[in-house]
Amino acid sequence: MTRPVLPSRRACLFSLCGTLLPLDLAHAGRQIEEPLSHAVRSALSAAVAAAAPPEPLLPTAEDQQAYAQWQAASSQRLARYKKHPTERQEFLQTVWYEARRAGLPLSLVLGVVQVESAFRKYAISSAGARGYMQVMPFWVRLIGDADDSRLFHMQTNLRFGCVILRHYLDRERGDTFMALGRYNGSRGQSAYPQAVQSAQRGWFQSVD
Repeated sequence: MTRPVLPSRRACLFSLCGTLLPLDLAHAGRQIEEPLSHAVRSALSAAVAAAAPPEPLLPTAEDQQAYAQWQAASSQRLARYKKHPTERQEFLQTVWYEARRAGLPLSLVLGVVQVESAFRKYAISSAGARGYMQVMPFWVRLIGDADDSRLFHMQTNLRFGCVILRHYLDRERGDTFMALGRYNGSRGQSAYPQAVQSAQRGWFQSVD
């Protein structure tokens, strides 16, 4: 199988309660806690800090039009998971902000969320991963403020998930297949990366 390679855009990164989903429906694997160097830990801590409002940066009329078209098309597709239009708009706005901040394709982030949690804010896996992007609580201890309850906050969860995925992409030198395996705790196995990449294709648009 051809493994797609994600172009490096790490400069983007460092310029810087409801119903629980049943455990068997959250896809997260047993992601491995790995030792981080002081420099990496400091960089990742900085990347998840300074929670700014998730406002999209749209300097030109062309950018504004592209964003509006992406919002409309993505909201229509997201309606099967989230019924309320305002909730869809806020979620997609936050995905746009956090994915672009981390230098990730929007479709990749949406593919991860779809496979990990089926867009359920309060999803919990059998391994204890939480929220939309199924972030393991140890990450909050390593690079956050140790309050893992915040992983049920939309922007916090998406920020951690995007920062962690960017970190794994950098470690794998842009190899999306291997980075997704790390994210899921199944590095080298094909089932999870293939599931995400299949979901990703459904979200791909020209703004990616």
